Amino acid sequence: MNFNVPMAFPKFSLGKIVMSRGISCLVDEKSLNPQYFLLRHVQGDWSDMDEEDHIFNTNALHNGGRIFSLYDVDKASFGIDKVYVITESDRSVTTVLLPSEC
Repeated sequence: MNFNVPMAFPKFSLGKIVMSRGISCLVDEKSLNPQYFLLRHVQGDWSDMDEEDHIFNTNALHNGGRIFSLYDVDKASFGIDKVYVITESDRSVTTVLLPSEC
């Protein structure tokens, strides 16, 4: 997947960006825009993660751990209510996927 994610204030590298089969179907069939979630993720807006997960992500920025984000999606428009974005600890790959695909 080739996305031109504008990175005005990136906090880390996304590496190669990939998406799951479920996200790919939503992009093709319902015009879901993964760039929106990727931009928020790379800027440190981890959205609907709980306080403990926000702390985990902040520590991962400094210590090289995985970074997880969870975003609400309009269920009426897309038939789903959440999207995950996960960047691997070595920053080589970022994956956009559905919670059911974790």
